[in-house]
Amino acid sequence: MDGEELVTIGALARRCGLTVKTIRFYSDIGLVPSTDRSAAGYRRYGARAVARLELVRTLRELGLDLGTIRRVLDRETTVGEVARAHADALDVQIRALRLRRAVLRAVAEQGSEGEEIALMHRLARLPDEERRRMIEEFVDDTFGAVDANPELVELLRTAVPELPEEPSAAQVTAWVELAELTRDEEFRASLRRMAAYQATERAAGDTTGLHHELTEHVREAVGAALESGVEPGSAQAARVVAGLTARYAEVFERPDDAALRTWLLTRLEVAGDPRVERYWELLARINGWPVPPPLTPVFGWLAAALAALAAPAA
Repeated sequence: MDGEELVTIGALARRCGLTVKTIRFYSDIGLVPSTDRSAAGYRRYGARAVARLELVRTLRELGLDLGTIRRVLDRETTVGEVARAHADALDVQIRALRLRRAVLRAVAEQGSEGEEIALMHRLARLPDEERRRMIEEFVDDTFGAVDANPELVELLRTAVPELPEEPSAAQVTAWVELAELTRDEEFRASLRRMAAYQATERAAGDTTGLHHELTEHVREAVGAALESGVEPGSAQAARVVAGLTARYAEVFERPDDAALRTWLLTRLEVAGDPRVERYWELLARINGWPVPPPLTPVFGWLAAALAALAAPAA
């Protein structure tokens, strides 16, 4: 120690920005032992002790506990190993904080209270595996006992809600609504009715799948009618319906007659549950997918127009 500059605990406290009490505590537990003591018994610290204290202070500021710091100082582990472990832990904490922030913002925007807040918090914290399991259970319970369209079942099973690392309040709200929807027994019953109807249609020879092109044609034709304010019971609506039934007759290889219109009306009524479209809309919002234009008003208008044409004249 000859020639080494030693500093008092007070000077060391001023240099490092710590309190004398804190440095004394670190000395007492052996983290930063004093280099020497003066004739009067006061602690004095050399360059090695100062460097050790600087490391302790830095590691504490990074959130490491004293036990871990002691292991680093005793060379039982390296700073790099500790830093990696703590960085991984912080990643988990940061994601949890982001979720918590999104929940709080959703609560603030909706004015939620009590059980609703607790439900939102619990559902938002579910890990990805739990969300997948929830969807799988929903699909299995809904379609397990019916001859459902395998394409629809597979689509529902694979389209899993995945909250991003930093979800928005709107995404958290959408996830909570979707989770509640999967537990809605009336919604499940409605899906089973659709599945049973589709099974009957397939048995009767309907092999045209999900009819995407036909759906887009209906969206375009009825969308134009809606924009123009065409009433479902009007003569103009009848012309729109005539064009659409001709297209349905072509796709399904059926005569364009009253039976086709009755069949089409039944088809629209069975598939007319707006919760189905809401399910896909919520899923798109959660996953950050483009939200397609709504079909419920389109098919609702077409069903009303078909019903008006089928009604006997007053």
